[in-house]
Amino acid sequence: EKKSLGIISVSCALMRGLRLSPARTIARQVLLFVCFFSFSPVRGQVSYSIPEEMPKGSLVGNIAQDLGLDVKRLKSGKARVFSGDTTEYIELNKERGVLLIKKKIDRETLCKQASPCALHLQIILETPIELYRITVEVTDINDNISESAVVGSKFVLEKAVDADIGKNGLQSYILSSTDCFNLKIGTQADGSKTVEMVLQKPLDREKQENMSLLLTAIDGGEPVMSGTVQIHITVLDVNDNAPVFTKPLYKAVITENAPKGTSILTVNATDQDKGSNGHVGYTISSNINRLSEMFHVDEQGVVTLVGDIDYETAKHYQIDIEATDNGGLSDSSKIMLDVIDVNDNKPLITLMSKSSSILEDSRPDTVIAIISVSDPDSDSNGHVHCRISERIPFTIASTSSDFYSIVTDSDLDRERESGYNISVMCSDEGSPSLSSSVTLTLQISDVNDNAPVFERSSYEASISENNTPGLSIFTVKARDADWNQNARVSYILQDSSVNGVSVSSYVSVSADTGVIHAVRSFDYEQIKDFNFRVIAQDGGTPPLSSNVSVKIVIQDQNDNAPQVLYPLQTGGSVVAEIVPRSAEVGYLVTKVVAVDVDSGQNAWLSYKLQKATDRALFEVGLQNGEIRTVRQVTDKDAVKQKLTVVVEDNGQPSRSATVNINVAVADNFPEVLSEFTDFTHDKDYNDNLTFYLVLALAVVSFLFIVSIIAILSVKCYRWRRDRMFYKSGANLPVIPYYPPLYADVGGTGTLQHVYNYEVFCRTTDSRKSDLKHMRPTQSIISLDTSGTQTLTHAQREKLLSEDYKDQVRVDYYLYYL
Repeated sequence: EKKSLGIISVSCALMRGLRLSPARTIARQVLLFVCFFSFSPVRGQVSYSIPEEMPKGSLVGNIAQDLGLDVKRLKSGKARVFSGDTTEYIELNKERGVLLIKKKIDRETLCKQASPCALHLQIILETPIELYRITVEVTDINDNISESAVVGSKFVLEKAVDADIGKNGLQSYILSSTDCFNLKIGTQADGSKTVEMVLQKPLDREKQENMSLLLTAIDGGEPVMSGTVQIHITVLDVNDNAPVFTKPLYKAVITENAPKGTSILTVNATDQDKGSNGHVGYTISSNINRLSEMFHVDEQGVVTLVGDIDYETAKHYQIDIEATDNGGLSDSSKIMLDVIDVNDNKPLITLMSKSSSILEDSRPDTVIAIISVSDPDSDSNGHVHCRISERIPFTIASTSSDFYSIVTDSDLDRERESGYNISVMCSDEGSPSLSSSVTLTLQISDVNDNAPVFERSSYEASISENNTPGLSIFTVKARDADWNQNARVSYILQDSSVNGVSVSSYVSVSADTGVIHAVRSFDYEQIKDFNFRVIAQDGGTPPLSSNVSVKIVIQDQNDNAPQVLYPLQTGGSVVAEIVPRSAEVGYLVTKVVAVDVDSGQNAWLSYKLQKATDRALFEVGLQNGEIRTVRQVTDKDAVKQKLTVVVEDNGQPSRSATVNINVAVADNFPEVLSEFTDFTHDKDYNDNLTFYLVLALAVVSFLFIVSIIAILSVKCYRWRRDRMFYKSGANLPVIPYYPPLYADVGGTGTLQHVYNYEVFCRTTDSRKSDLKHMRPTQSIISLDTSGTQTLTHAQREKLLSEDYKDQVRVDYYLYYL
């Protein structure tokens, strides 16, 4: 009997009981890998596996439990999921600490034909910055059934679905009796049943043109329930040979971004039938990933590119080619197309976390930012290297695959640089290389690490004496390189003493401005200069400080008049300088000695003759104060000569003092005594006239009474006195010499206690020679505290002795007085 195979037409009708649909198996496999790195911001990694087509809200995994985190940490750390373009599929529930399905996932849409298909997520926590990597693998389920028209092929039938489970669920299939087809039942990994109808022998339309089969699905419950579907088969007896491809598998390659119309390869199938039944047509049978929109095969079997091809979208393509003759018989073959990558993608830089500021005393290796860098290209085209373009105290380090940390690599100094613009450039290894960059702005926060610095290493200023208290002397200035409160400088007077007195009683300093004020009025004669230190302290915590030395110099003012040291001005006695009548021109009468406690030109003294009995007889040296004769002394010159000398300093305005000098022009001492009563100060004489008269009357009365008693004693010594006087050639006493250590320590103009004086003595012809200082001997004339000169009895005896005849050390005038 002639056998012929016709076209099998299958139609299915949904029967009551069970409904046939693609099986949905929800299974999840969780693999947990938690890795801790000592110096890496990536703290751990977790992997999950889920099937595609899970409904929205389905549980992916308990991320808090798997990572060992507290749910409170997720809230306080502002946990967020970062996954680039795949964020729309997975979301984080921080309240429960779980990952949920945000949108149903279609594996074929997400990954095309790539295997495995996975979502790569990152969970980022702040304060401190922590990063966790999550991988979610999406597994495929059989939801696309590929039909084949090749005779003898297996026909995959839709599965029946039973909502019950276990024994009450689907158990088996039964096909009505036929010798052409047989059922092949399989069990999948999840326990579900698959059913295929296998052609057992060629069909012969002449024997049986139509066949009707009944497929029954039954469960194992009590009572047993079932569902059926009717299968109708029609056999057409025309074409009994199917086309056959020359190769079961074709392989080809294509470069990504290839232009449309590029020919990929040519497939070929042959049919042994003749005529129209032998004509073969080619089609792309699989519509997965819309391959028919990317590739086209013509009647000659030439496969061309009609769409855009991108390596990053799909690295491989599997194209199912079907060859069909006019009778409907077909054969299938596959094309394995590999896509060659080209470097057409720049590295993608994503800023995951950053700090806007950092303290300047932060230690090296402090993390300031984390970035993620990806390049979808392959091999060297996808290998990325990142660097910081400028020479700044930061470096970039790879912490893990595709993640980089920007850290400090040296000490920071806000005073040198208050902020940085950190430019990060990432380049791949393609040819030509492609690169991307991102710029981060970082501010350096100030730390109080700089002490105030004075503008000078030391200060010196001057102020005139007799100043007004509170007068501003000058200003010290210090600067602090820190910022804000750390740079606020206050000035403090360091505690010290000047001459045993606290420096704060001399000067004060303004805490805000550094202006130094005088607290008191200064006196140059008491203090000429003094030193102290000023402290500059900033407002940081803790505060830093520095100090500087300050010297204040008191400038002298002419506030002191000259003081005459010699001749002494006494109110109780009259002292006269004796000038012999034989004195020639230039004879030194005496010398006015004066001092001025001021300094500098204020102490420069000049001497002038203000008044004189005879101005033509005497003159005063302008600089040395020496009183000399300007002409020859004559007998006509009066014995009494009174000179008034003015001592004036050089200050502005100048100050002066006057001294009255009595000069006796005589050759012998008696002549001086005869005029003694006239040697009085006019003013003192007038003021004390009454007193002197009364005193004189009393003295005369007293002398009259005692004179009779003392006359004999006086005559015993009188002859020795006259003898010594005449033998000495009438030596005349001259200007007393004052010791170098003379000082008016009491401030009253008189000397304290008893002082001894040494006297220069000259002979009558001493004007022809210099002064001669006799050998030092103990003084025999004393001056008591009242200025009265006295002689003790022993002193008088010593004075009148022969041993002192050449060393007359007494003013005879004072002696007789």
